[in-house]
Amino acid sequence: MTGQALETFGLFSIIIMVTSYALEKRHAAFIATFAAGCVLAAIYAWLIKSYPFMIAEGIWAIIAINRWFHARRI
Repeated sequence: MTGQALETFGLFSIIIMVTSYALEKRHAAFIATFAAGCVLAAIYAWLIKSYPFMIAEGIWAIIAINRWFHARRI
């Protein structure tokens, strides 16, 4: 992946995370979208070899998936 494509991928994942986080009270699907954004950000962190960021985003993804399962039951 080229430097420009990598930066675009990272920006795309952060935009997904921020937007879905802002909208997650509207529908449980936005919580799932936030989890997907966290996974994408973790992949980006792995690609740039930022392992602490990768671990943090992985943890956020797990938390968001758990919240999504609970929100669907309500």
